[in-house]
Amino acid sequence: MLHIHNSLTRRKEPFQPIEPGKVRMYVCGMTVYDYCHVGHARVMVVFDVIARYLRASGYKLTYVRNITDIDDKIIKRAQESGEEYTALTERFIQAMHEDSAVLGVLPPDQEPRATASMNDIIRMTGILIERGHAYPAANGDVYYDVSSFAAYGKLSGEKSDSLRAGARVDVDEGKDDPLDFVLWKAAKPGEPYWDSPWGRGRPGWHIECSAMSTCCLGEHFDIHGGGMDLKFPHHENEIAQSEGATGKKFVNYWIHNGFVQVDEEKMSKSLGNFFTVREVLVRYRPEEIRFFILGSHYRSPLNYTEDNLNKARSALVRLYTALRGADVASGNRLDAYTGRFQAAMDDDFNTPEALAVLFELANVLNRARELGEPIVDFAATLRELGECLGILQDDPDSYLQAGSGTGLSDTEIQALIDARRAARVAKDWAESDRVRDVLKDQGVILEDGPQGTTWRRA
Repeated sequence: MLHIHNSLTRRKEPFQPIEPGKVRMYVCGMTVYDYCHVGHARVMVVFDVIARYLRASGYKLTYVRNITDIDDKIIKRAQESGEEYTALTERFIQAMHEDSAVLGVLPPDQEPRATASMNDIIRMTGILIERGHAYPAANGDVYYDVSSFAAYGKLSGEKSDSLRAGARVDVDEGKDDPLDFVLWKAAKPGEPYWDSPWGRGRPGWHIECSAMSTCCLGEHFDIHGGGMDLKFPHHENEIAQSEGATGKKFVNYWIHNGFVQVDEEKMSKSLGNFFTVREVLVRYRPEEIRFFILGSHYRSPLNYTEDNLNKARSALVRLYTALRGADVASGNRLDAYTGRFQAAMDDDFNTPEALAVLFELANVLNRARELGEPIVDFAATLRELGECLGILQDDPDSYLQAGSGTGLSDTEIQALIDARRAARVAKDWAESDRVRDVLKDQGVILEDGPQGTTWRRA
């Protein structure tokens, strides 16, 4: 059965959904003020694979991924660019959807936006005040009273006393305690605002996700996910808000993916060491980026280097080459390989081990091809398991012949291959080698086999 490493308990646990056969999962999505970088891509791909596998395992999944379309960074960026914040967010929401689609990420079932959830946010804030977990301050803000929630810190392991010792309060804040965090921000001149019982303002970031997740999935649901950087304070604060408002356990399983690193530092916009998905796509194909992400376990750091991306490229070439020429539609699934793939994925979504099964399948398939034995079942199983990871769904010839590095058209390449074949028939080996070298210089790799000569772009 499926086991998940639960960040809340810090151990791997058997997965038992609240409702048999059904799973409700919420993942913190993007704050849309810029293009997605590779760190964002990792979140999208990791939870896309988790969603795919849950469905492949027979669960009826409801997958919710929110959009934060109002916050300080959005307002600042809109002011800098001289445009309405709504125009800015719409532009980057569209860009995010384009990037995720290119990477093969399936859309979530629901994608609530903070600005469309304002009634739910205001209602939850009011409940927290009524239950003694929050208070309106003299400056017009509303704060969550961390001291009112005894379990604060249970997700991150942070202790209130140690956090309080390192905290400070700015002079313009009306907090009772340095650890208290804002639920509702009083509007400043020129900022967007919504009317509330506490005056004009807008929500704090943390309350947005509590309101959106409980509105879409209920007060108690199965899985909450996001990047490791959200564990504290964002997810810790979500627990305090949601459980403070409902009196119920918020989430059963917390899943956090590791950072993408550049030179041993977390990739982030604040550090200026990030690469947008669009920048990486100039040099690498979408499936190569996706494979690169899946090559490391989701909880491990992912080291961004061109060498690792090139290894992903070579790996995909190997797998697509194995699939080449196979009629997968008529094949049957091989349970021995499927079972080992499932065992890997049931072990906390271990994609590196799952990929190892795919490579073994490819090796067996290649040996069978060399021996003239049937390959169709191996190929069909490889294709089916690849689908669960969101890879190997392209036509093999189309994939292998669509690389970069040559200005030759397919027709020109085929003409040179025909010329080489004629030279080989005439036993003109020098001319045959010359044509091969011409193609190689143009980034075209020839592969001679029992079925004739195939080619791919380097």
